[in-house]
Amino acid sequence: MSDIAREAGVSTATVSRVLNNFDYISPERRARVLEVIRRRNYYPDASARSLASGKSDLIGLVISDIANPFFPELVKGMEAAASELGFDVILANTNYEPRRMSSYVRRFIERGVRGVALMTSEFDRPLLDELARREVPVVFLDSGKVGAHVSNLAVDYGAGIEQALDHLVGLGHQRIAYIGGPSRLRSARRRLNAFVSSHRRHLGRPPTDLYEGDFRMDGGLRAAEALLAAGTRATAVMVANDMMALGVIRACRAAGLSVPRDLSVVGFDDIALAALADPPLTTVALARELLGRKAIDALKSTIEHPTRLGVEVAIPTSLVIRESTAPPARAAAPATPSSRRASK
Repeated sequence: MSDIAREAGVSTATVSRVLNNFDYISPERRARVLEVIRRRNYYPDASARSLASGKSDLIGLVISDIANPFFPELVKGMEAAASELGFDVILANTNYEPRRMSSYVRRFIERGVRGVALMTSEFDRPLLDELARREVPVVFLDSGKVGAHVSNLAVDYGAGIEQALDHLVGLGHQRIAYIGGPSRLRSARRRLNAFVSSHRRHLGRPPTDLYEGDFRMDGGLRAAEALLAAGTRATAVMVANDMMALGVIRACRAAGLSVPRDLSVVGFDDIALAALADPPLTTVALARELLGRKAIDALKSTIEHPTRLGVEVAIPTSLVIRESTAPPARAAAPATPSSRRASK
């Protein structure tokens, strides 16, 4: 900066003001400084600026599973929105392990991030209290309560699952199973509760075929194998995310069953792979890029107005109907693997 100032014939303070886009620099001086910067191919030292100001231009983002296509699509929206505001995003992947999340957030604090987006269900309360004490803006994905420096993206699971049950019952399904995520995760419990409530409204009774997966394809496959082995009379299954739903379709194919002839399948998220599945997956859509942008908007609001409470942002869901659902077979129960093989 001293070299730039000397060559442009201004003070280092003027160079700093130009770099930070302060508007009380004369156009002529600004142009002179920018020309020297361009000619010297100068880039400010972000670390030095952070040390000097005590702040950075970094936003910490914590996700659960980078291998799940849901999250890269969310990251894309968040990174685009952050870039427009001059922020850079640091990404951390927990692999659904709360301990890893705690480690990452501590590193974020050490690097002086301007805010943290916790797009995951795993967290520990003492660490969140530490973020609050340091007045670091935080936004949750459907896991927190709005408070000082804390915002929450509230996903409307109920609306999408209600549409899914309405669709299945409208097709004639009377026995609908459910495969959920790990019960220790709040988001998984909320999806399960929404399904149970909707099932009662549509069919007048609680569901009996409830299985737990892990939000991964293999978890859906194993849960589907348990469902089929139990000889359930279910003709349809609602699955808590698309990755597990793809595992269900795979398990049915391995057992010699057809989707949707033998079992209708509905997923949740509407990841890009859902439309490419065989058959294309009926699913509840949750807009990931919208989530990412809303997360940045919430953090921006808290960064700019630190004395205000955080905000609650409603995130809508809606059913996308494709080819993995159809009316149930006329028979009283779907074919089990053994009966299907016996009929060949």
